[in-house]
Amino acid sequence: MTAETESQRLPALTLAALGVVYGDIGTSPLYAINEVFGGAHHAVPITPDNVLGILSLLVWTLILVVTVKYAAFIMRANNHGEGGIMALIALVHRNAQSAQQTRVLVMLGLFGAALFYGDGIITPAISVLSAVEGLEVATPAFDPWIIPITLGILFGLFWVQRHGTGRVGGLFGPITTVWFIALALLGIVNIAHTPVVLSALSPHHALGFFVAQPTLAFFSMGAVFLAVTGAETLYADMGHFGAKPVRLAWLGLVLPALTLNYFGQGALLLSDPAAIAHPFYHMTPDWARYPMVILAGAATVIASQAVISGVYSITHQAIQLGYAPRMTVLHTSSSERGQIYLPGVNWGLFLAVVLLVLAFESSSRLAAAYGISVSGTMIITTVLVYVVARRVWGWSRLACRALFGAFLVVDLGFFAANLLKFADGGWFPLAFAAGVFLLMTTWKQGRALLKARRDRDSMPLDAFVQSMRGGSVPTVPGTAVFLTPNPEQVPHSLLHSLKHYKSLHERVVILCVRFTDEPYVPDAARVTVAHLGERYHRVDVRFGFMDRPDLTRALHNPHANPDMRYLTGLDPEVRQHVLETPGVERIVDINVDRIRA
Repeated sequence: MTAETESQRLPALTLAALGVVYGDIGTSPLYAINEVFGGAHHAVPITPDNVLGILSLLVWTLILVVTVKYAAFIMRANNHGEGGIMALIALVHRNAQSAQQTRVLVMLGLFGAALFYGDGIITPAISVLSAVEGLEVATPAFDPWIIPITLGILFGLFWVQRHGTGRVGGLFGPITTVWFIALALLGIVNIAHTPVVLSALSPHHALGFFVAQPTLAFFSMGAVFLAVTGAETLYADMGHFGAKPVRLAWLGLVLPALTLNYFGQGALLLSDPAAIAHPFYHMTPDWARYPMVILAGAATVIASQAVISGVYSITHQAIQLGYAPRMTVLHTSSSERGQIYLPGVNWGLFLAVVLLVLAFESSSRLAAAYGISVSGTMIITTVLVYVVARRVWGWSRLACRALFGAFLVVDLGFFAANLLKFADGGWFPLAFAAGVFLLMTTWKQGRALLKARRDRDSMPLDAFVQSMRGGSVPTVPGTAVFLTPNPEQVPHSLLHSLKHYKSLHERVVILCVRFTDEPYVPDAARVTVAHLGERYHRVDVRFGFMDRPDLTRALHNPHANPDMRYLTGLDPEVRQHVLETPGVERIVDINVDRIRA
């Protein structure tokens, strides 16, 4: 993509990024302040000093964790444009100094990925529930319908995923923009009545809160962390839109809107402490309450979209790295490689979210389970990016320790505070992550054992061809086509054929299909042929990630390459046998699980 084209598409990508990436962190105002001052455990008393201290802690957490850590540094650690914990695993795997170090860091990264799956389940449940519960503020008559309405909204969300994150983002982007503008306006109106809250922009209020009440301040960090639970999705979803649109949306709209809304809720609590029952909806005028519930419901659906897209990205990368079984991956954009849809993952995630909603039944109960998985993933991300900074970016040890050490102190503080929720539901994301981690490592180990078993019986193709020159193996008329994911080795089917039939065909074709990082491969460059001597020919067929793999058309299209270089010297009978060989069309499925890390 040229710089001019990228510049022209920047506004559209930024709008789409708003609709996909920032839904999670953008709906935190629905429950974060409420959990700090009205939570069931360690609620902070509503006093002027405490309110200013919490607001200062909130805004500086947003600045340090999201703006500085993720937007400025973490998002630089991309794997060919892809972000997320699995991209870090690939980078670390290629640049670790020893096999032992590689294994430890990869296992750490895998557990971080498993924790992100836990976040992918909790976020849709808590986001949609917290919005629908706003109906109770309007009228108690809706109380019996909270769970059914929530489940209906969630079904609609997961059903629409098949249209692709780009189209979903284009639909959700304008809604999210309206949501953030509404957050800002509500905040401004309430700040105007109590402007003293603006003094919380100074970090000395947060420091004073910790000095005056260190124990209470530490307990409050578990609830304050709810304001940044969507930060990891910025990195995980980076491949869907690119780093620049994600950063622009954050600095241009999301951060200012969130800051204004949190300060507006703080101003409301200073003037009316009873509003803690649901500060977000109480700061809304009566005439706007129902429209705001509808808008909040739409925003929470979008919040769920952020982590769903992140789960797609991480799963796709796990498949490429060999930590997950191959499954259907549908690319939904010809310009952005990261925009994908995985039907199996989508509906499996939906089922898990439904079970979670039915088990916890309210957003306040889910809040106890929220935070541990995200804070744990953040710690692991910090450690892995430290390695990338040292090995890939070439930073000095002192610079890395100073910067990422500071990030790690903050991450560990939030993780320790969230661990206090373990007995109240925090065990769930940890248990779920342990199960996912076990599945991924078992699959990887099983693949390694299978590959080792196969490699013991395989040999290089060139060596095989040389050894068969001038041999006395009987020749059978016709052409044999052998499919293989590795064109450098003798296909096992060829070895078994030779072993059992004690003969070879007049012509032997080794056929391999490859997938590239380009969206499309021109027809003229799609097929290449290498003649290995005597009867052996190697045919490579290349498809882009957006191409519809059509092997018959690729091999039977003489207009694609007029001089027929890719078939020079290849008997027409060979081509016809390739086209007619049973199972050739299934070569696409066979090659999908090739590791391309």
